[in-house]
Amino acid sequence: VQLQASGGGLVQAGGSLRLSCAASGRTLSSYDMAWFRQAPGAEREFVAAIRSSDRTYNVDSVKGRFTISSNNAKNTVSLHMNSLKPEDTAVYYCAARAFFGGSRWYTGADEYGYWGQGTLVTVSS
Repeated sequence: VQLQASGGGLVQAGGSLRLSCAASGRTLSSYDMAWFRQAPGAEREFVAAIRSSDRTYNVDSVKGRFTISSNNAKNTVSLHMNSLKPEDTAVYYCAARAFFGGSRWYTGADEYGYWGQGTLVTVSS
């Protein structure tokens, strides 16, 4: 599956952005789709994931602020980011891994085999 992320930009603290990830080659319904982010000098960290279009999982630092969603008809996954903080500044990546069942959520970057190119989000204070 090929992934193409878009939607990053510069926003003031408290503002909102929506990131999109367009997938081609496979239907998203058979994949876990996730967003990761990587700040300068930091490791890539898990942000949120969605499975089967309706099951989601977020890290605590973005709960109540970020929402992941998918549109299987358009084969896209979005990350709606509200109440942005300067510490949200990072390059955001969408990622995919084939889902074979089970209830475990995968949060390690090395557990995802497909990656988009990244889109930069900068939040100014």
